Amino acid sequence: MSSSTSAPPQGSSGNSKGGINRQGTYAGQSSLPRLPIPTLEETLARFPTVVSALLTSPSSNDSSGGEMAKCLQEIQHFLQTDGPVLQELLVEYDRRGREDGTVGSFVEEFWSDAYLAPDSSVVMNLNPFFVLEDGPDTKKSNCQSRRAASLCFSAIKFASSLKHETIVPDSFRGRPLCMDQFRVCIVHLFYMPFSIILLSTFISMLHKLVQALFGACRVPELSNKDTVAVNPESSHVVVLENNQMYFFQALWPDGTVAVNEEDILEILLAIKADASKVAPEISSRNAIGVLTTLPRREWAVARDSIISCSKDNGTALEIVDGALFVLVIDDVVPKDIHEAAANMLHGTYNLKSEDNLIDYQAGSCCNRWYDKLQIIVCQDGRAGINFEHSAIDGHTALRFVSDIFADNVVSFAQSITKTIYADSTFFPSLIEAEVRRASADNAASVTPKKLIFDLPQSVLDKIYFAETALSDEIVASDTYVLEFTGYGKTFIVRNKISPDSFVQLSMQLAYYRLFGKIVSQYEPVLTKGFYHGRTEAVRLASDKALKFCKLWLNTDSTNDEKLAALRVATEYHSEGVKLAATGKGLERHLFALMKIAEKNGIQTPAFFFSTAYKKLNHTVLSTSNCGNPSLRLFGFGPVVQDGFGIGYIIRDSGLQYSISSKHRQTKRFAHTLNQTLIDMGKLLQPLSSVSVTCERSRPSVAEYCEAYNDTFGETAIVENGSSVPESIGFAGVMRRQSSITPRDLREFGQLLTPAESVLEEDDSED
Repeated sequence: MSSSTSAPPQGSSGNSKGGINRQGTYAGQSSLPRLPIPTLEETLARFPTVVSALLTSPSSNDSSGGEMAKCLQEIQHFLQTDGPVLQELLVEYDRRGREDGTVGSFVEEFWSDAYLAPDSSVVMNLNPFFVLEDGPDTKKSNCQSRRAASLCFSAIKFASSLKHETIVPDSFRGRPLCMDQFRVCIVHLFYMPFSIILLSTFISMLHKLVQALFGACRVPELSNKDTVAVNPESSHVVVLENNQMYFFQALWPDGTVAVNEEDILEILLAIKADASKVAPEISSRNAIGVLTTLPRREWAVARDSIISCSKDNGTALEIVDGALFVLVIDDVVPKDIHEAAANMLHGTYNLKSEDNLIDYQAGSCCNRWYDKLQIIVCQDGRAGINFEHSAIDGHTALRFVSDIFADNVVSFAQSITKTIYADSTFFPSLIEAEVRRASADNAASVTPKKLIFDLPQSVLDKIYFAETALSDEIVASDTYVLEFTGYGKTFIVRNKISPDSFVQLSMQLAYYRLFGKIVSQYEPVLTKGFYHGRTEAVRLASDKALKFCKLWLNTDSTNDEKLAALRVATEYHSEGVKLAATGKGLERHLFALMKIAEKNGIQTPAFFFSTAYKKLNHTVLSTSNCGNPSLRLFGFGPVVQDGFGIGYIIRDSGLQYSISSKHRQTKRFAHTLNQTLIDMGKLLQPLSSVSVTCERSRPSVAEYCEAYNDTFGETAIVENGSSVPESIGFAGVMRRQSSITPRDLREFGQLLTPAESVLEEDDSED
């Protein structure tokens, strides 16, 4: 695979200024093709190829091949009975959705359900993280407040540009990619408690799904699935520091930016001064953000208690929900890269005691709001992202992060050259947004305010129990980073092997060397080349991969045999990636067939309870490739109790893995993977130190369609023959028409005093 699509996609052809395309953000939407539905025969014909290794390997305890024979029988039975009926229903569902504009793709409703229906906590189970590289300006990158202000300003400009639809649309090799996940809103639906909406009305109003990067919040529901509420008028930012919540106005009603970087710095310093007035042992007991780590139904109950206790509580929660994003200021300095990754995934655990020996949580794990997009900045200036995954995929989050990081770089370049080059467009701004500073004529409108919650004892108790439960999860989890520097993309491509397929095989081989068996391995592939496309799954555990792993452990195998098996396995995987990227994958199709049965009141077919289907969906190695020079790391938690979550980045001269598990031998697995990479590298031809060539053609390497881990790799099935949780209609993704007016925002909250003296102290330290 080439790394071209790992970088943020460039704009498609159109008018440009300063080398940057200025075509409208959604200009390419109308030209996007529809995600195709594979034929039933095509999907079922390929199904044995993705499960045969799992059914015939030593881990299956079936050396006779009986499980594979049974799988083939179950496929034939499904093909002759339930399958054609469900296929016809799915095709008709997609046809109606296309004609009336209610469904963008045949799988999007069901895939949203997969995110929003599970009752489990989103922490470590769903939300991914990024760790950013250090910024170019050391004065900012090493100072928490300045780094936070710089990233926040760029993020606000990005939000402003998105509101004005001037963000350059994504494309890949001249073909537009779907930008729907950036949309502020496409559904006209006012916000109301779901309990008072009739079911039929509710279903009809939610026929059109909506995703949004800004102003979106996952809202827990007492029903069987959450909703994603989107506030299209969002114009403020929420700041979390020392477990306390603040907000400030960032945009004017017309979307123009109301604060610049220095304004934000003053705001953050004022917040820091105020937040420090509350001792950590007190703030931790009132850390309302930790409630977002609860199982979703528990969080819904607690949220209802908070709202019913006080009208002001409801207003405060609505301010949090409707914010553009949450800026998290952490009082922690990660001691190493492993702790930095863990902090972005779930925060730190640091239990302390007061004088009277009452324990309290002083770590950063409570200083979060996991239902929204979060920009996290540590005390040493190290920064990262943790994002709620149901509304957006990693490609969307990567585009956002890449742009704000690059905007910081451009700003630094402008500061260097401003006294040299008279032309201010020598380094044109990456994110063009009009800034009309409120501080110039109405400073009070952007003065930060503190959100005060009046919490009953029952909620205070729930905060404590949520913290102890989260702490249990943290101490029972491992996060370990492997930064391999022996070689990278350049070396692998020179040997005419797909880098992504090579890395995928390295992880399966490392597991096989350590545990002696092949396991289900999941990699998502981007399908945003289609209208409302998200991802498709590719599985590495093929017969070709199993043969390679067996050869590796066979002492009689020669290096030539191993290399030949490596090439066959990687080429087979690359073909699978191509099929997935072009809408010919099989897993989303099978998943949609299972869900269309449920939607039409048809009993879930026995095929979906088969050993083969269960083994395929028990993803022990949940993996994903995502990254570019703006990221140091990215990762996520395992999707099954006995699994590993592995996010990796392929660089020109190195490979970076962030590995997490529920207290499996994470470090040992990483060390085995490191040795595996060294040994695999010995099979290949080394790079020459000097190379002269007239060759114009590129190496013959499989094309890479950027992939990113998306959702649970295991389908929830219960023994009574129904999938869980049961669906009652479309996933709840909706426009949230905020009831808070600009005047409410100005008047609500506890006003903070500007901290001019603090700013002076901060400047003097520099």
